[in-house]
Amino acid sequence: MSVSRTIRRYLDGWAEKPVHPLFSGPLDGLSRAIVIPALAERDSLFATLADLARQPGAELVRTLVMVVVNNRRPDLESEEDVRNNRETLEILEGLIRGDGPGPRAGKPEFAEDLEIIRRSPLRLAAVDASSPGFEIPDRDGVGLARKIGLDRALSVLDGEREPVFLVCLDADTRVDAGYLSAVGAFFDRAEAPGAVIDYAHQEPADPVLREAILRYEVFLRAYVLGLRLAGSPYAFHTVGSTIACTGEAYAAVRGMSRRRAGEDFYFLNKLAKLGPVGRIGGTVVRPSPRPSLRVPFGTGRRMARVLSGEEAVAGELYEPEIFRILREWIGLAEEDPDRSGEARLDQARRIHPVLGRFLEEQAFPRAWESIRRQAPGPAHLRRQFHGWFDAFRTLRAVHALRDGGLPNIPLLEGATQLLEWTGSRSGADRREEGGETAGELLAALRGEEQAASVFRRFHP
Repeated sequence: MSVSRTIRRYLDGWAEKPVHPLFSGPLDGLSRAIVIPALAERDSLFATLADLARQPGAELVRTLVMVVVNNRRPDLESEEDVRNNRETLEILEGLIRGDGPGPRAGKPEFAEDLEIIRRSPLRLAAVDASSPGFEIPDRDGVGLARKIGLDRALSVLDGEREPVFLVCLDADTRVDAGYLSAVGAFFDRAEAPGAVIDYAHQEPADPVLREAILRYEVFLRAYVLGLRLAGSPYAFHTVGSTIACTGEAYAAVRGMSRRRAGEDFYFLNKLAKLGPVGRIGGTVVRPSPRPSLRVPFGTGRRMARVLSGEEAVAGELYEPEIFRILREWIGLAEEDPDRSGEARLDQARRIHPVLGRFLEEQAFPRAWESIRRQAPGPAHLRRQFHGWFDAFRTLRAVHALRDGGLPNIPLLEGATQLLEWTGSRSGADRREEGGETAGELLAALRGEEQAASVFRRFHP
C-alpha cells in the first residue's frame, strides 16, 4: 500500500489508536472512504446504506463505507440507545459476513433495505465504539466518532493508483443515485483540499417542523451569502454530512476535531487555510430535520427547541449591515501592505467603533506586524491575513457587532436584504406584497449558490 509522507506522519503521530474492534471484509484496492457515525441509528442507518448500495458498481468496488457505532458509558447514555447500538452492530456484522441476518432481521420496515445492501458490491465495515470497554470518553461525542472512522479508513486506503479522499456522512442523511460519481468527478479535476456537497434538508410532514427546518436552512444559507458578499474566503457551509476532502489534506490539518458539536466548523476552518474549499454540485445530500438533544447546538437542537416552545419558529438573522462592515474591513486589510498595524486599527475604528474595539481586544496590531514580516508578497500577505481572520474570528466579529449596537432582525427580512444586495431581488414591490415565504426565499438562496461553481479563492 502506498501512502505519502504527510499521511504516514499523521497516522504515526496524530491518528486515534486502532483500539476499537473493526469488522470488515477484504480491505485491498480501496482509494476512498465514506465514514458514518451512528448513535442509536438502527431505524435510519440502513436506508442510508441502501442509498449507497445503489451507487454504480464501479464506484462501490473502490469505496469503503465505514460505520462507527458509538456511545459513551452506559450511565451517560440511555439504556435504549445502548441496546439500539448493540442491535445495529449485530445487523452490520451479519451483512459484512454475508451469512445473515435474513431479510426479516431487525425491524420489518427496513428489511428491503437490508436486501438491497446484501445484493450490492457495497464494501462495508463497522467499528465498535459502543461495547463495554470500547466506549468513547465521557467528554467526547460525534467529533471523535468521525475521527475514529476517518483515521481508521485513511490507514487502509491505497494511493498508489489514484489520490485518496474521505467523505463524511450521517446515518440519517439520504443521498442521490449519482452521489459517489459526483464526488469522485470533483476530486478527479479539482486541486482543492476539500469541498462541501450541495445539500437540502428533508422536509417533514409536520407543518411546524417543516416551517422550522425551512427557516433554519434560510439562516444557514443567508449567513454564507453574507460572508460571500463580504469577500470572506470562509463563505462555505459547515454541515457535517456534506464534507469531503483529500487524504493528504486531512492529514495535513491533523484530522477531524474531537468536539461533541461544531466539529465540522472547526475542521473546515483548518482545511480552508490549505486552499480553497470547493463546492460539489450535480448531486444533493439530504440531512434529517428530526429533533435531537444530543448536541448543544445545530439542526437537531434547533428543531427540539422549536417543538418544545423554547424557541420561536420565525427566527432571526444578523443585521446585513454587519456584512457591509466586514466587506469594508476585509477590503482595507488586503490593500497597502506597508501600512502599520496601528494605522490599520485606526481604519477599523472609522469603519465602526465596535469593530475597532474587537480588533484591539484580539491584539490585531501585533498580529498584523507578524503577518507583514512573514509575507514576501501581496498574495502571501493576503493568505496570512485570512489565516488570522479566519472563520472563527469572523464569527466572533459578527457577534461583537451584533452585541455592540447592530441587533438581529427578522430572518426573512434579513435574507431578502442580502438577496437584494446581489441584484437578484428588486425589493420594494415584494415587500409591498407582504414578502416572500421561507420556501420561496430558500429556493432563491439555493439558486444564488448554484450561480457560483466554486467558492471565492484567496490562495495564489
